Formats: sequence, structure tokens, C-alpha cells
Amino acid sequence: MGLPSQKRTKSSARRRAAHFALKNFGKNKCSNCQASILAHRACPKCGYFKGEKKIATGGRLNKK
Repeated sequence: MGLPSQKRTKSSARRRAAHFALKNFGKNKCSNCQASILAHRACPKCGYFKGEKKIATGGRLNKK
């Protein structure tokens, strides 16, 4: 098994790992209520996905 022949400097290690940062997710608008939603997910406000009602919303939430 090989060993590193030289120490990797802090700046070199940071440059190498720079592409590991989190990326922004693409956001779309709901076709029914125009709310901002994540792609490929039902709207949490109205429950529509691709023009059809998929989940029930509007009921009282029991928050603690």
C-alpha cells in the first residue's frame, strides 16, 4: 500500500475539497398557487402535483 511522499498543505487540501460544497436545489413554481416548491414534489401549500390534487392539505395541524 502506497504512502504519501509529501505532506498535503492546508491550501492544497482546501482547493482539492472545494467542489464538495453543497449546491442549491432548483426551485419551481406551483402550477396551481404559484408558491415556490422543490422540483418533482407536491406543493406543501395546496397539495397539487402536475395539475392534479395528490395530497390533502388545509386541515388543522397539531403542533407541539
